[in-house]
Amino acid sequence: MSKPTPISGFPEWTTAQRMIEQFVLDRIRATFELYGFAPLETRSVEPLDQLLRKGDTAKEVYLLRRLQADADGPAGDDALGLHFDLTVPFARYVLENAGKLQFPFRRYQIQKVWRGERPQEGRYREFLQADIDIVDRDTLPAHYEAEMPLVIGDALRSLPIPPVRIQVNNRKICEGFYRGIGLTDAEAALRAVDKLDKIGPAGVTELLASTAGASEAQAKAVLSLAEISAPDASFADAVRGLGVSDPLLDEGVAELTAVVETAAAHAPGLCVADLRIARGLDYYTGTVYETQMIGYERFGSICSGGRYDNLASSGNVRFPGVGISIGVTRLLGLLFGAEALSVSRSVPTCVLVAVTAEEDRAASDAVAAALRSRGVPTEVSPSAAKFGKQIRYAERRGIPYVWFPGADGDEVKDIRSGEQVPASAGEWTPPRADLKPLVGPAGTGA
Repeated sequence: MSKPTPISGFPEWTTAQRMIEQFVLDRIRATFELYGFAPLETRSVEPLDQLLRKGDTAKEVYLLRRLQADADGPAGDDALGLHFDLTVPFARYVLENAGKLQFPFRRYQIQKVWRGERPQEGRYREFLQADIDIVDRDTLPAHYEAEMPLVIGDALRSLPIPPVRIQVNNRKICEGFYRGIGLTDAEAALRAVDKLDKIGPAGVTELLASTAGASEAQAKAVLSLAEISAPDASFADAVRGLGVSDPLLDEGVAELTAVVETAAAHAPGLCVADLRIARGLDYYTGTVYETQMIGYERFGSICSGGRYDNLASSGNVRFPGVGISIGVTRLLGLLFGAEALSVSRSVPTCVLVAVTAEEDRAASDAVAAALRSRGVPTEVSPSAAKFGKQIRYAERRGIPYVWFPGADGDEVKDIRSGEQVPASAGEWTPPRADLKPLVGPAGTGA
């Protein structure tokens, strides 16, 4: 067997990092459920034609086949691929189960996805996402678009991470504006604007000309719209100041105003209207979201999504929805790389029960069982070495307490302070701060 080596883009956290990840997932899950979202998990694979039917994603999909695949087995549109996000499989799930669902249907989904892109800091080929979506039959009220930032804001504020800013835009503003200035290929224009941070205004101007057929004046107008940003509804005046008129533009401005004002009432400063946010995927039709973590803006969005009206449809029946996704692995990868998060110990164990002699191990096992029955994470020493060695074993693992069984009564020692007191396995309880590992920003003692 060759020497094992890491595979780029497929992260493996340490046990301490995994405990931090589980803490983060528990907080996110709890917030989602507070807002009434129900859990869902879909299969990891989808037919290739489904994965490729919306947006330019062909380069990102991993195909699935057996090592000894049949020569005449599935190929082309019949092939299977690992899902690259959770929105497409969720839309498929809604179509398959529409007769069993109660609408509007609210679900959260925390799963791994796979994406064939170039690995770099904060970007992986295998990663964990935490999604919420609300879908309805035929129509979806716009107020759900205003609800998304509230859920995400609460979820991220519950974590020991830097503050976040959710940038919001509305595709109707962009498409209505482009139509108002005479640009007919709105999708090409949106894809060009979506690259503004990567290639700059000059690059976008060239791209608008080559892909959307924009004149110099039209490109200048597009960039003027993209420059508008405001933490409140004043963005609407800036849009009107550009002198472009279109009913779709007016509709988008009204919807985005509602999103910004709702967020400001819930958590001032959470949302900012930023009209350069385009989201390149074709299926977005209304509000779109991108979320930056303060201090980590150069890495781009850690949470994104938007409104979609045509992703899930069957004949004349549509299931419009709005969703947003937290890139959990992306978020944690950035913070782990900066050593910005810590956990108070690298194991869940709170108490190590010492073993006085191997023939007395059953007594130590009984103490451990009594502690565990009361919710105290406990393990028994691996050997009946001298107590000093058993204490050093606990120190190396970060276990705060060592329990010493004795014929005349048991004692428990806090090996950090050296304090040792009589104790009963049926009554003694560690301080709440020691019961489970604490997660927090690095340097806070967590």
